[in-house]
Amino acid sequence: MAQTKPVIEIVNVVASATIEQRLDLLDITKKFPDVEYHPEQFPGAVFRLRNPKTATLLFSTGKMVCTGAKSEELAVKAVNTVVQKMRKDKIKIKNESIVTVQNIVSSINLGGRVSLEQAARTLPRSMYEPEQFPGLIHRMLDPKTVILIFASGKLVCVGARQEDEIRRSVNQIHSELEEKNLMVYD
Repeated sequence: MAQTKPVIEIVNVVASATIEQRLDLLDITKKFPDVEYHPEQFPGAVFRLRNPKTATLLFSTGKMVCTGAKSEELAVKAVNTVVQKMRKDKIKIKNESIVTVQNIVSSINLGGRVSLEQAARTLPRSMYEPEQFPGLIHRMLDPKTVILIFASGKLVCVGARQEDEIRRSVNQIHSELEEKNLMVYD
């Protein structure tokens, strides 16, 4: 059976951001009762948004970490929304946020099964220890990502900083699995 096009779904984008000024986290929690802040447990406050559905960690240094976005664009939107909401509630923020995507996590379905034992022997930079973990861990050099390959033909790609790096990684590994006859289609 001919190869199908892999189905790629971005499940999480982690982005760091800074506004290059200090934040008074206690003041923020007074103005936003939904913001979680327990300094005795963790030094950051958690600012959750419903749309886009994300959680942004705020630190007193002015640094932030946004998780949960489903695209680079939504991660940037989430951070900017948090900054706008704070400004609207009279928290003085002089600068615009500088957002940097740190990691994009995606799940992929190749539409066929993968022979992991054979793949472990054939693919360079791969590790497969089924007693430890059910997937094969494959490290790509360009783009620099890590792909977890499961016998079901499902993959998880981590480490990408841009969405096109995911597509390149997935297409590369899919072609390699095809060329080496490691894919089985029903």
